[in-house]
Amino acid sequence: MTHGHRNDDPCPELSTPAESEKPSVSPTHAGILETVEAYLGRHPDERGALSGLLSALDGPHDLSSRTTMSGRVTCSAVVIDREGRALHVPHKTAGKFLAPGGHVEQDDHTLLGAALRAVCEEAGIPPGALCATLEYGHEPCDIAVDIDIHEIDADPAEGEPARHHYDFRFAFCLADSAADVALQAEQVPGARWLPFERVASPSLRAKLVACGPYGRIEPMNASTLIHDGRGRYLLHLRDNIPGIWEPGSWALLGGGREPGDVSLEATARRELWEEAGLALSVLEPIAVELATGTNGMTVPVQIFCGQWTGDPAGLDLREGVMVAWFRPETMPRLRLNPSTLDLVRRHAAGPTSTTHPGPEPVAVAGQRARSRAGSSSVPHIVGVHLYLQREDGKVLLGLRHPDSAFAASTHHLLAGHCEQESAVSCVVREAEEEAGLLIDPGDVELIHVVHMVDAPGAQPRMGLVLRARRWSGTPEVREPDRCVSWDWFDPQRLPSPIVPYTAAAIAGIQAGRVYTELGWT
Repeated sequence: MTHGHRNDDPCPELSTPAESEKPSVSPTHAGILETVEAYLGRHPDERGALSGLLSALDGPHDLSSRTTMSGRVTCSAVVIDREGRALHVPHKTAGKFLAPGGHVEQDDHTLLGAALRAVCEEAGIPPGALCATLEYGHEPCDIAVDIDIHEIDADPAEGEPARHHYDFRFAFCLADSAADVALQAEQVPGARWLPFERVASPSLRAKLVACGPYGRIEPMNASTLIHDGRGRYLLHLRDNIPGIWEPGSWALLGGGREPGDVSLEATARRELWEEAGLALSVLEPIAVELATGTNGMTVPVQIFCGQWTGDPAGLDLREGVMVAWFRPETMPRLRLNPSTLDLVRRHAAGPTSTTHPGPEPVAVAGQRARSRAGSSSVPHIVGVHLYLQREDGKVLLGLRHPDSAFAASTHHLLAGHCEQESAVSCVVREAEEEAGLLIDPGDVELIHVVHMVDAPGAQPRMGLVLRARRWSGTPEVREPDRCVSWDWFDPQRLPSPIVPYTAAAIAGIQAGRVYTELGWT
């Protein structure tokens, strides 16, 4: 299923940056060097260890060619299962179990593609059974999780001298926990799933152990299903340019998560703004759908739902051909991915399809929504945050659930969005619902305000930080699907990772400030 214009896929070779929208070519020195530099951006301390590879890339030889005798690029697939184990197959020459991999072939358009081909040939695992995994660096899957240089002994029988192998290792997780390893008997007599501590390569082993025994599927893309509350849905006509994902098709607005996105909601809001100059007051996560990338890998996509009643002709369209309203009954006449149509039909059949029209359109570049007073206005999302500090100075923070739509596996203040209630009532309610704490509204005071925007054009947010001078009860996990633990931390030594605006608010409170701005230019 494809939901966005050009970067629904987390792998840049599929659709993300402009360069990747061009037809693929075999890996070149420039492409290999780009991969190395991206890797060194994550591991700058390894530049010295990779100096030989960098020098070789400055030379005249094609390191991806089998005819190059001085050194060759190889690619390996580090496949992780749900139990946190890595797939290993026996290597006849090395005499040990290694991750599936091998030389780059003439038909391999990218290093990532070479790794996918190798694991399919050696273990029978097709690309569709694999997903990119976020645990190993929170980066797109085309950034290697490890690069290793090792010497290969001379092979007189084959007429090959001693040489170096430059092995690029890419990490994946199984898209299906029951995926079979259909071994190719002529290639490998057996396979093993080894815990990270038993991975043969010291450098790869250290990286995997440091990241933890994961392998779960997590969305790295976000798309938005926009409806008007009256049965119409907003679709985006993609450019008909060869090399992009489903050119010339109608799709949802959306794209891939970027390093600066603090959440998938931030990804969805950034993409709405970048593609169509559109901001919505409320986005709600409604589903995770599985798409298929152009290299065949499975791509989990977080679907958000938003309501808007504006005129698409007034949008500042920056990507694609056009956006337009359609009803589900007319969509079969469009060039549209069947799974997108199915998603729309499921939503139209649900209770949300008959909701009342939402708020006035907001934050449209070139055509700002007008308030009743006639002035430009942009609604801000208001959130409340509870600041509790014990006598020893430590502050209460919660660790959010790994599957949370916002700030997964990240520390945060106890927080929530205001319903039809005051900010004080909201924080009192949230404290009891989330942590079992009882607070008298008279003991609550405003201590700090954070005014933030996640990305240019994103929906602005106002974070009210309220302190309770007194409370009763011991923090306990009342909503395990949102928070997995509550702990007290020294504000001078906050845990990592932590929501950036939470850290900024705590720093402001410690410094005696009452106001912080984040993300504004």
